[in-house]
Amino acid sequence: MTGDGFGAFVRRAHAAGHLVVQPRMGMSSPDRMRAGLLATRNAAATTVGTITLDSYTRVGDLESAGLAVLEGVALNGYPIASHETTTTLRVLDGIHGPDFPVQVRHGSAAPQHIFRALTAVGLDASEGGPVSYCLPYGRVPLRESVAHWAASCQLFAAQRESGAEPHLETFGGCVLGQLCPPSLLVAVSVLEAMFFRRHGIRSISVSYAQQTDARQDAEAVAALRSLCARFLPDTEWHVVVYAYMGLFPETAEGTYRLLGKAAELAVASGSERLIVKTVAESRRIPSVAENVAALEYAAAVAARTPRAPLDGPGTQTYAEASALVNAVLELDDDLGAALLAAFARGCLDVPYCLHPDNAGFTRSYIAADGRLCWADIGKMPLRGIADVRPTEAITSSGLLDSLSYVRRSFDRHPFEDTAPRQPARP
Repeated sequence: MTGDGFGAFVRRAHAAGHLVVQPRMGMSSPDRMRAGLLATRNAAATTVGTITLDSYTRVGDLESAGLAVLEGVALNGYPIASHETTTTLRVLDGIHGPDFPVQVRHGSAAPQHIFRALTAVGLDASEGGPVSYCLPYGRVPLRESVAHWAASCQLFAAQRESGAEPHLETFGGCVLGQLCPPSLLVAVSVLEAMFFRRHGIRSISVSYAQQTDARQDAEAVAALRSLCARFLPDTEWHVVVYAYMGLFPETAEGTYRLLGKAAELAVASGSERLIVKTVAESRRIPSVAENVAALEYAAAVAARTPRAPLDGPGTQTYAEASALVNAVLELDDDLGAALLAAFARGCLDVPYCLHPDNAGFTRSYIAADGRLCWADIGKMPLRGIADVRPTEAITSSGLLDSLSYVRRSFDRHPFEDTAPRQPARP
């Protein structure tokens, strides 16, 4: 494998004892996008860059994206398929390289145009997946998303012919962002990684989003690492942890404490990369300065946190996730067809996900100790494995209460960490 790709950079950093930290950043202005990448590179941390794309590009509405570029209208991300190739090359010039790889993040269930655009400017890292960039985000049929992602993986993998090592990150460990028990997150992340591998990608990262209980999260990452070692033996892979994907604390103190817990989870579990969130998350899109402050704070916490991974196969999360992965693999030799069958039969079923191709029978709840548990496993093959505890019918107020659980917990908790005294100004 080449030593210059995204995965190789993360691997070298991990070997040197550094957690790679990364923002979720995207601006439509080429000058602002370049400034954001420079600030990320120059942060006091081991970083990789991010170009997050706009909503028009994500859904394939290139006409609207192109019109916005012509008229100078600001978008909520970088329209990589609508800017001239030479423009994006100028954005990256002197910044992107072996010592500062850049990943394109998007959210598309039909991303061929995105992969063509990022490949054209020499970028070799992106993320998503046939399930995770379909079910939570829109109404594109799962069957179409699977076909689009198979074609996109093959298109991306063709970079290997010119000596590059394209890297893809699963978004499966972040499905719906919150209130999805960890075993399902782990299973979908592993299955998407296997899907990537079967379509020619050899450098992969598997995601996991911080949930409601630190110990359960540690068990989940241990399970994820064990399953990847089992199912991806010939693949370069690493784990990326996401800071909590739901309602973030409204206080700076609560925000930094939650981010610190995410950094501790990443390092202690042996993970190699962390996607950060900022003090602005509960109010607006963060500034570049706020992103840099979050990167540097996460890196500082990581530097003082020892690695202490748990035994993966010995956890409840591993037992459940392993059962789900095995059940899907038994449905069809073609993994795309197996994923379609799994959702059609309710073998995989994301709680509270309203997509038409999701069965919608499963439910979860937050237990008194903070762990995220199954209230109803629907038709998933977890009977006798999962500890299912039916609760009272979930009301809209009860659901809202659960969605704000992490925010409340961290905003009201006495702050015990060393967050910046004065967080960076917008």
